[in-house]
Amino acid sequence: MRLPDAFLRAPIAHRALHGPGRPENSLAAVRAAVAAGYGIEIDVQPSADAVAMVYHDDTLDRLTGAEGPVAARTAAELGAITLAGGDAGIPTLAEVLDAVAGRVALLIEIKDQDGAMGPGVGGLERAVARALEGYGGPVAVMSFNPHSVAAMAALAPEVPRGLTTYGWDDAEAQALPEARRAELAAIADFERVGASFISHDRRDLGAPRVAKLKARGVPVLCWTVRTAEQESQAREIADNITFEGYAAALPA
Repeated sequence: MRLPDAFLRAPIAHRALHGPGRPENSLAAVRAAVAAGYGIEIDVQPSADAVAMVYHDDTLDRLTGAEGPVAARTAAELGAITLAGGDAGIPTLAEVLDAVAGRVALLIEIKDQDGAMGPGVGGLERAVARALEGYGGPVAVMSFNPHSVAAMAALAPEVPRGLTTYGWDDAEAQALPEARRAELAAIADFERVGASFISHDRRDLGAPRVAKLKARGVPVLCWTVRTAEQESQAREIADNITFEGYAAALPA
């Protein structure tokens, strides 16, 4: 499925338009992005009762006063845990969809549940597909794990899907086998999973594989831009940016 044009116009707020009183991935940050006219990027993790929750980390420690795995709590329990710096709990994907209501582009990153970018996925993807049933606004899904993108192709073929990509050369990536890191860095799974776009690390936009995809007309988004200077540099290659920490300029 082709990425809707809405994803190539207004800049995309990373984890929604978070700031003072608006924690990342919170309903307050989502509503602020909608009011400003920005696109929105969010992350999803699963609850214990198989509900897609809008939250980045796989543990509660960094962003709340609670501890332990997100996946060990039910959706109701997670909704009752207040996000640090805000006054509300962790929202479900369904709640975010209701808040956006198709008014701006919504980019959903499905966080890896395999632990090693392998095939041990499916539950979270089913939860995302359920939540998206009947949603009429511009929406797309993506993941660092190509297996998640392939699962979404089977579960919700009508939803545009892409790969979140980078050089796979950081310390965290060293846990993966060298051959798999090379495949991921080469974006080798792009055709296999039916991806229609990438969202690439802004620091690695000069990679040859990115240039080849762009030359084919594949939309190139990027992450994460934090200054106007970084935005200017990224836009030399990227078709749109994911940003945080400053007010990215909206199109006239």
